[in-house]
Amino acid sequence: MKPTLAEIETWARGAGEILLSGLGQKIQIDHKSEIDLVTEIDRRSEDFLLKAIRQNYPNDRIVAEESGILQGSNGHVWHIDPLDGTVNYAHGIPFFSVSIGYEEDDGLRLGVVYDPVRDELYSAERGQGAFLNGKPLQVSGADRLIRSLLVTGFPYDIQKIRENNLDHYANFSLVSQGVRRLGSAALDLCYVAAGRLEGFWEIQIQSYDIAAGALIVEEAGGMVTDVRGGPGYLTPPCSVLASNGQLHQAMLEVLWPAQK
Repeated sequence: MKPTLAEIETWARGAGEILLSGLGQKIQIDHKSEIDLVTEIDRRSEDFLLKAIRQNYPNDRIVAEESGILQGSNGHVWHIDPLDGTVNYAHGIPFFSVSIGYEEDDGLRLGVVYDPVRDELYSAERGQGAFLNGKPLQVSGADRLIRSLLVTGFPYDIQKIRENNLDHYANFSLVSQGVRRLGSAALDLCYVAAGRLEGFWEIQIQSYDIAAGALIVEEAGGMVTDVRGGPGYLTPPCSVLASNGQLHQAMLEVLWPAQK
């Protein structure tokens, strides 16, 4: 038995209800580092998703934000982020999501990202297109960076590492309509899929942040690679470049100008 998109959508909505139940409430917040946070809501949402997967697909491997890697006995992998945008959530900023990606031996097959605040459910199945609340998604038709709105993110250890993305942020800001930093990579990808944004990149990221959203972008007609233009965006150390397809080469040339 294999999972269905409808099944995962139900799980995502259930986890989203948990997120909404704690929004604006006094909740326990712990620090994984000076900047990186985890809340009791992260844990409750992840426990809910892990229970659903383990009950129905006990032999599958799981890569989860809080629990790490839970080994399985087959080639099926779940990439789950129970609360993508924890810092936003902890500050009461209503931009966060639940992200669930399902991968088989030949690649990603199912992806669901749920924004419970806006009740926006993004979903995709390989070869079947991408959807927002059941309506088909299509990336934008922009073909010039200067008329394109981009989005990015930064690593939690931004103060300590050399490749902190600030140089790329500055370079893209000079050649695009603008660069946003919204705080949820899964939703950033979905906004590219929906044509709200034209491109997204991030230098250091985790597979559970991007697996579902990457499939949604691809199924909406976009392109997803690692930041060097290769196919291994889910291979650690993970990086991602997602675009409407038309801008992909131009974005690569901004990232790595010596390769023009």
